[in-house]
Amino acid sequence: MNTAKIEEGRELVRQAEKCLKTSLLKWRPEYDLAADYYTKAATAFRIGKSYDQSRDCLLKAVDCYKHNTAWFHAARCYEQIVLICKETNNLLQVEEYANKAANLYQQHGSPESAAAALDKAAKVVEQKHPDMALRFYQHALEVSMIEDSSRSAIEYCSKVSRILVKLRMYDQAADALRREIGLNQQCESYGQIGRLAVVLVMVQLARGDQVAAEKAFKEWGNCCDAQEVQTLEMLLQAYDDEDPDTALRALSSPFIKHMDVEYALLAREVPLPQGMPASKADVIKNATASYTSPNADASQSEDGAGDAAEEEEEGGLC
Repeated sequence: MNTAKIEEGRELVRQAEKCLKTSLLKWRPEYDLAADYYTKAATAFRIGKSYDQSRDCLLKAVDCYKHNTAWFHAARCYEQIVLICKETNNLLQVEEYANKAANLYQQHGSPESAAAALDKAAKVVEQKHPDMALRFYQHALEVSMIEDSSRSAIEYCSKVSRILVKLRMYDQAADALRREIGLNQQCESYGQIGRLAVVLVMVQLARGDQVAAEKAFKEWGNCCDAQEVQTLEMLLQAYDDEDPDTALRALSSPFIKHMDVEYALLAREVPLPQGMPASKADVIKNATASYTSPNADASQSEDGAGDAAEEEEEGGLC
């Protein structure tokens, strides 16, 4: 720990507490000055590696800002606490503070800042807690939809779709992909719709719903380019014919491998169709004859000689 910075932080806290005191000549606490001192103290404590004290100062600054209805500055303090949670690897508390920051940004009338705060928080937790990141992206998507920002909504909807596929929540992923296709239609991004149609077909096959996969291709296939159409036709025909080899070749198409990582991995997890069992065993040409023991002929000849002797004895008796 940096003791000098910690002592500096303590001095700033004392200054903040003085600002909050009232007297005969000062009837109202100076919340704005106190908040400024608390934020500076939080920075000093953070540099000094005293993260708990830094978080406490930021929470006190939030209270001061709220007294002055300074929602934007209060939200920024919550974002700073999210970063402290990241540095201390206390990721489970990120959701609480990130949502509070987003709500205050919206209360201030800054939905873009709210969505950005949720996006940052999602990136902090996505590696270890993808389910939490999913909730952040879904929240950011709803904020963008309220703001009627199609471009931002497409971005967050895409992130929602990818995480749902990563978590193998294919039913919800199919709904998210259809929603993403609808948003791209509004922006006339037809090339992106073609790629999403390929993903939607794979998701439906991963769900085990071949009919829904064919329906998705019929509905959105006109937005696909020639290579995508050829691949999807080959893939769906392979499922009709129950041909796993052809289906595997289609899923191994180069453009699928170069899609987003989650979708490239999805192609490996799509269950292949089960081929029809063969009616009779295949005969291998030029196969080696079955092995026969050399003692077999000798034993057979001995058995034959014994039988002949018995017949002669029976004939002699007659």
